[in-house]
Amino acid sequence: MKAKQSLPPSVLRKLEQNDLLEAEREYLFEFVRIIGEILEECNGVPQRDILYRRLVDGLSDNNRLRSFFRQPAAELDALKRISFNLTASLDLSVVLKGVVREALRLVKNAANVNIFLYLDGRLTFGAALNSKGDNDRPFAEPRSEGLTYTVARQKEMILVEDIRTHPLFRDAPPDWQGSIVGLPLMVGQRVVGVMNLSRTVTGPFSPSEIRLLTLLADQAAIAIVNARLHQAVSHQARQDPLTGLPNRRGLDERLEAEIVQAARIGGVFSVMMLDMDGFKQVNDTWGHEAGDEILRQVASALLGWVRSSDFLARYGGDEMTLLLPGTDLPQAQVVAHKIQEHMQALQLSLPQGKTVTLGLSGGIALYPRHGETAAALLRAADEALYRAKRAGRGCFIVAADEK
Repeated sequence: MKAKQSLPPSVLRKLEQNDLLEAEREYLFEFVRIIGEILEECNGVPQRDILYRRLVDGLSDNNRLRSFFRQPAAELDALKRISFNLTASLDLSVVLKGVVREALRLVKNAANVNIFLYLDGRLTFGAALNSKGDNDRPFAEPRSEGLTYTVARQKEMILVEDIRTHPLFRDAPPDWQGSIVGLPLMVGQRVVGVMNLSRTVTGPFSPSEIRLLTLLADQAAIAIVNARLHQAVSHQARQDPLTGLPNRRGLDERLEAEIVQAARIGGVFSVMMLDMDGFKQVNDTWGHEAGDEILRQVASALLGWVRSSDFLARYGGDEMTLLLPGTDLPQAQVVAHKIQEHMQALQLSLPQGKTVTLGLSGGIALYPRHGETAAALLRAADEALYRAKRAGRGCFIVAADEK
């Protein structure tokens, strides 16, 4: 504002008429003011307005100088946008998509951006975006001696001005053309990922583009580490430390998600509450440490008996809950029978080389027949489990219909 206040009104109007962005115009205001003050000291006050107008005309018509003002303003705008987008979420997939989106905007003639995460010497796909808007598909899988692994190993940016002539792309497909840059995403001396950006043209990247890509890579690395930490903490908060299964919190979240999905498509799913028969006797005879080991063995076995789409959680004590998406009552009863057969044949290890065979009792509830909320379904399945235990154990009972 100081620059504007010290300029003649006619000069201000002249400056306001150009097509510069607001940030660019502020640079120009200040520049004109400083140069104008110098000219006034040399030429005297009477020529002030004429000198200013000539200065503005000269600067406005000078493309190189306009570009000079435009560059820092554009970089500042990009910096603010990058900082906002990369701190707006702690979800790793959201962060990675934000990074490739920003990278594509920073470079002229950009064709494709890929991010690969790096951990224990291995690269895994993170995110991708091309100029057509296609995403979630890598431009190419990293080769052991290719650009991406080389960047990760060397921990340095690699600029390839012409893919067709560079040794790293000696065996590249014939349709690969243009230029590419690979940047390590680093926190300290640790590489957490690699970002590759390809262009449709050959030749060097501009200093401004390299500065902005390097800045983006630095911020992306920090965002990736933060997202991973958040992911790990969130996972631990939803995981039972003894069995490695999801805990009650994880179960509640998944059950709510299943209800939303089933309600949306008019589908059904089943909930089973499981309890081990004879577990108390194991604890009383062999101690809680042996009981904990039995729980781990049974949890591991159950995971092997159900589908990958099913969801098994530890409800509490020796009770476990099994969610069967898209499964009606007859199908759930088939699953229950299969689990019983496997359980009867399972030899569980005890101390001193001993083994034991335990049974399972279960209660089955069906959405929406036995409840339309998570609490109602769990209550119905638990009530059915209680009746199964009273009936002599070793059986599965279906929840009673609501009256």
